[in-house]
Amino acid sequence: MKVLGITTTREVYVGSKDKNFRNNEFLIVEDPVQGDIIGEIVDAKTFNRFIPLDMGGDFIDSDVLASLGNMGYDVSDETVYIGKLRFFEELLYPPITGSDLRTPKFHEIKSFLIDSLPSKSLVLGSIKNTDNIAEDMEDVFKDIFYTFENESFINQRELPYLFDYRSMHNYPHIGVFGGSGSGKSFGLRVILEELMEKGVPAVVMDPHYEMDFSTNSEISEFDYKDYFKCLEIGIDCGIKFQDLQKSDLKNLLNAASPLTDSMKNVIDLMLKKGSSFDSFKNRLEMLLEGQEIGSKEKIEQEIAMEPEPERAQRLEMVLDVYERYDKTCNSMSVRGVLWRLINLSNEGIFSRNIDEILDLLKRRKLVVLQGSTRIINVFSTYLLSKLYYLRKEYRDELNRNNVKADYFPPFVIITDEAHNFAPKGYDTPSKSILREVSQEGRKYGVFLILATQRPTLLDETITAQLNTKLIFRTVRASDIDTIKEETDLSVDETKRLPYLSSGDVFISSSKKGRTSFVRIRAANTVSPHTENPFDELTSHDDEQYEDFYLKVKEFLPIDTSNINASLINYNTKTGDNLSYDDMKNNLEELVKREFIEKEDNFLTEIYKDK
Repeated sequence: MKVLGITTTREVYVGSKDKNFRNNEFLIVEDPVQGDIIGEIVDAKTFNRFIPLDMGGDFIDSDVLASLGNMGYDVSDETVYIGKLRFFEELLYPPITGSDLRTPKFHEIKSFLIDSLPSKSLVLGSIKNTDNIAEDMEDVFKDIFYTFENESFINQRELPYLFDYRSMHNYPHIGVFGGSGSGKSFGLRVILEELMEKGVPAVVMDPHYEMDFSTNSEISEFDYKDYFKCLEIGIDCGIKFQDLQKSDLKNLLNAASPLTDSMKNVIDLMLKKGSSFDSFKNRLEMLLEGQEIGSKEKIEQEIAMEPEPERAQRLEMVLDVYERYDKTCNSMSVRGVLWRLINLSNEGIFSRNIDEILDLLKRRKLVVLQGSTRIINVFSTYLLSKLYYLRKEYRDELNRNNVKADYFPPFVIITDEAHNFAPKGYDTPSKSILREVSQEGRKYGVFLILATQRPTLLDETITAQLNTKLIFRTVRASDIDTIKEETDLSVDETKRLPYLSSGDVFISSSKKGRTSFVRIRAANTVSPHTENPFDELTSHDDEQYEDFYLKVKEFLPIDTSNINASLINYNTKTGDNLSYDDMKNNLEELVKREFIEKEDNFLTEIYKDK
C-alpha cells in the first residue's frame, strides 16, 4: 500500500495491488518525516483494464495516475485499489508521496476511538470495519454484545463503540435522526436499555406504545422488568389540579387548543390558589349561567320567584360570581376555557397525580409515559417543567449551602417524534421547556435525547445544542442538508446516508471530535411492534379456523343438502350466530386448509373429518 499523487495536510490518495479498501477502515501512513499518521478511508474505488481511468472524475486526477505508473502499478494488466484517506487531525506538513501504509495495532488507535470502560459507558455497538484491529484488543472490550445481521445474532468481532455518558455534563444532549425503517427506534431502544443497566433515571415520551422492555430477546442475560414502568397518561398518572399555578393551567389548556388573550384573562381572574377542579369548573358554569340570564336585576327576580330553597341558594351564588366577574370576563371566553377544561378532564388528566413518577425517578428507574401525541404534549408541558424545577431548586439550594434541601436526582428526558414537541417555526407549550433544558439543563444535570425522522422540522435552537448525533439512513435532501450543517460528516459520508443498511449509523461526537461509522448492537428486548402485519393476518385466520374446526368437529359429517339442520344444532350448542353462508364458507375454508375433506356422492357432497 502506497500514498499516491499530490498530498495535503487533511487527506491523501492511497493505492494497492492486493488490498481492497473498505469505507471507514483505519490505516497508518508511515511518513519518513512526521512518523506514523492515522487516517480513515472515506471513499474507495477499484480500477482495472476494463474501466477507463478518466471515469474516476474528481476521485482520480492526473497526479494520481502519474503516481500509479511511477510506483509500478500497471492498470492495463492489473486490478488497482484506490482509496481516499482522511487524517484524524490536520497535519503540519503534507505526507510524502510513496510513503508506505499499514493496519494499526489496537494500542495505537485506542485513544482515538475508545475513551472509557464498558462498565462506565453506554455500549451502543461496534465500530465498523475494525475487525482486523480488534484481534489484539484487551479482554475487557471483547464479547460484550451481539449484532443482528443477515437474520441472525453474531457475537462481537469489532471494536466496541462506547459512549461515555458521564461526559454529558460537558457535552450535553443527544439527537437520533433517521427515516422510517432505518433502525432509529431500535437504536433508541438500545440507548434506553443501557441507561437502565447503569441506573440513570429517565422519562420517556412514547406516543407509539413501543418502549416496553418486558420481553427479552434470545440473547438477553439481563432482566429489565424491575428497571422500568409504563404509565398511561390519564389512567396511571395525571395532574393534581390543586397544585396548578395559573401559568401551568394556561399552558395546559393552550396545549389542548390555543387560548386567546381574553381566555387567559379569565384564568388569571377566576382561578384561586389551591382551587379544586370542581370548584373552578363550578365558578365558570355559574358565571355563564348568570350571563345567560342577562343582568343582576333578572337574577334577583329569579331568586325572589324561586320556590325551591336549593335552587334559590344556587342562584344567590350565581349572582355573587356574576357581580364579581361579568364586567371583566366575556361569555365567549368563559365558554372557551370551560370547554377546554372539560375536554382535558374527560381524558382523565386531572384524575391522577405525578407522585409515582417522582418516586420512580428517585429510585433510578426508567419511566415510560404513553398516550397520544396530543395528550403527551399537554401532560409533558406540566411534568417536564415540574421535574426540571425540582432538580434546579435542589441544586440552587446546595449552592446556598442548604445541606437539608430535598434531594431530586439528575435525569434524562427522551422523546420520539421530537419535532411534534419542539417544532421549528411555531411555538408549542412543550417546546419552551425543552428549549430551556437544552440551553440550561447541563448545569443542573438534566439532559435530552431527542429522536425524529425529520431533523429539518426540529427547533434550530435545540438542534444546535445536541452535542452527540446518531444519524441513521436519511433520504430527504432537506434533512441531509440540516445534518451537513450540524455535524462534521464529509460530503462523501452524506452521499452514503440514503443507502445505509438498517442499523448502521454515523455517530458524530463533540467529545471525540469526530464521526464514527457504527453498527448498533442487537437489542436485548423485543419491541411489541416487531410482528409483520401480513404474518398477523395469516396467524389470525389460522386461529379463527382452528377454533371453528374444534367446535364443528362433533357435528361432522355434514351433508350439503342438510346444512341448515346442522347449523341449528351448531348455533344452539356453541352459542354462535352463524348464517347459512357463514357455515358453508367456513366449511369450504376448512377443506382448503386440509382440516377436513369433502366427498362427492351422486346427488350431494359430504364434509367429513379426515
